[in-house]
Amino acid sequence: MANSKIDPPSPGSRGEPLRQRVIDAAERLLRDGKADFSMRDLAAEAGVSFATPFNQFGCKAAIMQTLSQRRIDTMEIRFAAAPRLTDTAARVMLAIDTAAAVMLEEPAINRAVMGLLGTASSSPGQVWARSTALWTLALGAGDGLIPARREEALRSLPGQLAFAFRGVLSFWTAGELPDGALASTARDLAGTLLLGFTEQQPS
Repeated sequence: MANSKIDPPSPGSRGEPLRQRVIDAAERLLRDGKADFSMRDLAAEAGVSFATPFNQFGCKAAIMQTLSQRRIDTMEIRFAAAPRLTDTAARVMLAIDTAAAVMLEEPAINRAVMGLLGTASSSPGQVWARSTALWTLALGAGDGLIPARREEALRSLPGQLAFAFRGVLSFWTAGELPDGALASTARDLAGTLLLGFTEQQPS
């Protein structure tokens, strides 16, 4: 699978949007094992004023939501770049493999992001919407689904798959699910959700 990861700009690059600088700095702090960083730590790492992270995001929870969205965006880009599959069940399994691979590239960072994602925020994030969009893309036009149930599947499965993958990630984040079982567990759960919508057992 092609790696479309883009290296973040160097700290303090001229003309770099403040929001991007703050997010890149947060990712560097997580990469250094500093998941408990304060907004003051973040401002110092980003080379911006103390008020800037607050002005750009409002709170740390919103920063974690943005980092999660960044990962979902990467999943979507890589899935879209993968060889085109027409069968819906196969596309869903490919999306799972793609999403799991992204999470396993930097497990320490991604566990930290997931662990902080549930923190209360003053404003709702877009993680749910972005995650649902990923599974909508994976389902495509529903080729291979039972025609009489295709419309129902395309309406209900994106949200169910988003919930399912997030649930698997929560156990992985807590250390109860090893790295090697992340994709296979998510595949098993997706296969269960697809039962009744496909004419043959998803694999």
